[in-house]
Amino acid sequence: MKTKIRWGIIGCGDVTEVKSGPGFQKAENSELVAVMRRNGKLAEDYARRHNVPKWYDDAYKLINDPDVDAVYIATPPSTHKEYTLAVASAKKPVYVEKPMALNYNECIEMVDACKKFNVPLFVAYYRRALPRFLKIKSLLQDGTIGNVQAVNIRFFQKPSESDINKTYNWHVDPSIAGCGYFCDLGCHMIDLIQFFLGKITEASGYNSNQSKLYLVEDTVTAAFKFESGILGSGVWTFASYQNLDETEIAGSKGKIVYSTFSNEPVKLFTDNKTEEIIIDHPPHVAQPLIQLVVNDLSGTGTCPSTGETGAHTSFVMDKILGRI
Repeated sequence: MKTKIRWGIIGCGDVTEVKSGPGFQKAENSELVAVMRRNGKLAEDYARRHNVPKWYDDAYKLINDPDVDAVYIATPPSTHKEYTLAVASAKKPVYVEKPMALNYNECIEMVDACKKFNVPLFVAYYRRALPRFLKIKSLLQDGTIGNVQAVNIRFFQKPSESDINKTYNWHVDPSIAGCGYFCDLGCHMIDLIQFFLGKITEASGYNSNQSKLYLVEDTVTAAFKFESGILGSGVWTFASYQNLDETEIAGSKGKIVYSTFSNEPVKLFTDNKTEEIIIDHPPHVAQPLIQLVVNDLSGTGTCPSTGETGAHTSFVMDKILGRI
């Protein structure tokens, strides 16, 4: 690859406004040269506001633009496979949003296509590069809480007004999202815990639709086992009376408690002492991972979120949902 990676974005919607889009412009040896959205006026508006030279309303024109070296796919999951295969066949690196696809089988097709055309595939599980979570990984690797024994994930969320009013939301349309909010939010939690502790090799679960606010599950429970032998459990409910985001990693000498999505301090419990660790996120939370992708493509580093790791997260979710 060239020293400076020139990016194109397919799907310049809300997620690209602050979280990710500016990261491609602010990362070293990186620039954003083209964006695409089906609504050409919105694509043009995004390009104008973000100082992007080119815009398209046709994804394939962006993919085949000779000035685009690599492509970020920021569309809903239902089109991730289609666009990944197209970018791979154009022999350009792919950086795709999470969850990686509608299901694990689609993920494998994407991985295989990128291998066939010998192009890298990365997935936007950006928490793998955020300083707050790198600190947790460091604490675990240093043995601060001893040998890790168990993990417990709890995520409760109140239904939104649109859920209560039954307004259409693609996040709970399985043909677009793959499943419900579990696919959108649970995937981050499952991917992050594997970043900390290694692969989950066994998983099972139950799911139900208790609120009847939409057609897919609103409650999911899980039991899982890591390759190392560590055991874990999880519960996600999206029709709760409260909001709670808490993952506990218990060890032989203490425990770590953290939030995946909120700005709550990381809590470290050891020897009857409690320490709160506050590490703020950067303004553009995807930028640190984007930088690692650029470094990987430039041959100056490696990115920890690949097609293989992203596909395995989808494998675990499908096991929990009983789909495989």
